[in-house]
Amino acid sequence: MIDGRLAARVRAWIADDPDPATRAELEDLVARAEAQPERGAFAIGAADAEVADAELAERFSGLLEFGTAGLRGIVGAGPNRMNRAVVRRAAVGLARHLLDAVSDAADRGVVIGRDARHGSAEFAADSAAVIAGAGLRVMAFPTIGPTPWLAYAVRQLGTAAGIMVTASHNPAPDNGYKVYWGDGAQIRPPVDACIAAHMVAVDNVRGLPAAPDAVEPVPDDLVAAYEHDALALVDPRGPRRLVVVYTAMHGVGGAPFCSLLDQAGFAPPHRVQEQFDPDPDFPTVAFPNPEEPGALDRAMALARETEAQVIIANDPDADRLAVAIPDPSAPAGWRTLTGDETGALLAEHLLQRAGASGASGASGASGDTRPRLVVSTVASGTLVERIAEHHGAVSARTLTGFKWIESAALVRPDHRFVLGYEEALGYDVGGAVRDKDGLSAGLVMAELVAGLSAQGSSVTEMLADLARRHGLHVTRPWTLRVSGPDGLSVISRGMERLRANPPASLGGRRVVMWVDLLPGVDDLPPTDGLIVTLEDRGRVVIRPSGTEPKLKAYMEIVASERSIADAALDAVEIDLAQLLAS
Repeated sequence: MIDGRLAARVRAWIADDPDPATRAELEDLVARAEAQPERGAFAIGAADAEVADAELAERFSGLLEFGTAGLRGIVGAGPNRMNRAVVRRAAVGLARHLLDAVSDAADRGVVIGRDARHGSAEFAADSAAVIAGAGLRVMAFPTIGPTPWLAYAVRQLGTAAGIMVTASHNPAPDNGYKVYWGDGAQIRPPVDACIAAHMVAVDNVRGLPAAPDAVEPVPDDLVAAYEHDALALVDPRGPRRLVVVYTAMHGVGGAPFCSLLDQAGFAPPHRVQEQFDPDPDFPTVAFPNPEEPGALDRAMALARETEAQVIIANDPDADRLAVAIPDPSAPAGWRTLTGDETGALLAEHLLQRAGASGASGASGASGDTRPRLVVSTVASGTLVERIAEHHGAVSARTLTGFKWIESAALVRPDHRFVLGYEEALGYDVGGAVRDKDGLSAGLVMAELVAGLSAQGSSVTEMLADLARRHGLHVTRPWTLRVSGPDGLSVISRGMERLRANPPASLGGRRVVMWVDLLPGVDDLPPTDGLIVTLEDRGRVVIRPSGTEPKLKAYMEIVASERSIADAALDAVEIDLAQLLAS
C-alpha cells in the first residue's frame, strides 16, 4: 500500500503535470500500488502492488539533478525522470537565473537545439516557449542537429546561454538537457546550483507563462559559419587520398560529417547505411556508444569489404569521436583506438604541425607566438603530457567533463588553445566550439591518416614512434555498473570503503601516493574521486560516473612491452573488483 505522504506528493505532481501521457503513467502506477489483490491471486497482486510502490518511491526520490553533463535520465513521469514537467522547471530556472545574473540576458537571449531522441522535440519546444514567456529572446534550431552546432551557436550568436536537448550516448530510454553559458562552455558551479534552486521553487508548472509564437529560428547561415571554422582546422593543401568507413550510430552526425569531408576534398565515405539515419530506438546496438564492445562490428565488416584505411564513428549527438584502424592481430582484423590513443595522436599531429612553421589552422593564426596549450582530465592518460613537453607546449589537467576542460582554457587567454580531450572519446580541436566536437575532430583525424598514408606510414607506426619516444602508455577502463533503487548507495559504499581502508597495493604494485579529490586539490574543485599512484609508473583514478549509474576506474601502466602492461592491468582489475564489487 502506498505511503500517505508519498501518495500526496504523487497526486500533487499529477495535478501540476502539463503532459497527459505522463499524468496517465503516474495514475496507472498509483492504481496498481493501491490495488487490493483478488482472492486466489493474492501473491501475484501483492507483488505487483509492491513493484508499483517501489517504482513510485524511486521516481519521487528527488528532482533530477545536474551532473557532469547536465540533466540526464530515463524518459518518464515523475520528478526523477526526464519529462515535460521537469524540463519546464529547468527552462524557467535557467531563465530566472539569467535575469538575476546577466544584465542584458533578455536581449541576448537563449539558443536551443535538439537531437532525434524520444521526447527531444517536445522538450525543446517547451523550453523555448517557457523561456520566451519569461521575457527572454529565444532562437531555436528548426530541425534536429548535432550538439557541436548548438555549442558553436552560443558564441556565434552572442546569446546569454544555450540548451541542447540530448542524452548523448546513453541508452534509448534516456534523454537529457545540456546547458551552456554565454562563454560557450557548459555551465559550471555555482550556476548549476542556482538553476536547481529556481527549479525547486517552481510551484505551478502548468501556470508558467509561455510564448511559443515569439520563438525565432536560428539564422540560416549558422551551420555554414560552423563548417567554415571546422574546415579551417585542416591544411587545404594536404593529402586527401583516403578510404573511410563512417557510422553515425543512429544519430544526427551523418549528413553534417559527410558534408565536412566533401567540402574538405575527401571522397565520400563508405557509410554503415543501417546506422546512418537518425533512429531514437538505436535498433542495431544495445548501447549507442562507440566505446561499447560490439558497437563498431558493422563498421568493421564494411571496412573489410571496402579495404578501408580508417573507421570514423560518432555517437548519437556527434560530440564524440571513435576511431578504428586495421590490425591483423585483432580478431576482426580491426581494432578500436582508445580515447587516450586518439588524444595522443591528435596532440602529436597538431603540435608538430604548429611547431616551427607557425602554421595556421587548429593551432591558431600564423605567427601566433603565445604558448600552446593542451588540456586533458585526471581520468585521461598521461602520454599527452609527455607529448606536450616534447613540443614545448603547456599541459593542464582538470576534473572529468568538458565544462572543466574549457574552463582551463578560458582562464588562460594568454595561451593558444590547441587541444582539449578526455579519454571517453571527447575532443575539442582549436576551441571554435567550446565543447567536445566529434565532427571537426573526425575531420582532423581524416587529415592525419591521409597524411600518414601519403608518407607510406600508418597510425600503427605513429603510435609505435610515440611509444619509443615516451614509453608505452597503456590505459584501460574498468566499470562497475549498478541498477535498481539501491544502485547509488552501492557506489557510495564502495567509495567509503576505499577512503576508510586505502589499499597498500593494487595488482601487486605498491601504492606510493593516495590523493582524495573530495576536499579539492591544487587547482581542482572538490569532487568525489581518488587518484592512486602505483610504483613502476602505474596509476588508477576512481570516480562515480556523472552521467550513468556506474562506478568507474581508469587504469594506466607505462611499460616496455604490451604484454607486460596488459598483465599488470589484469592484476589491478582483479583487485579493484574485489575491493569495489563486494
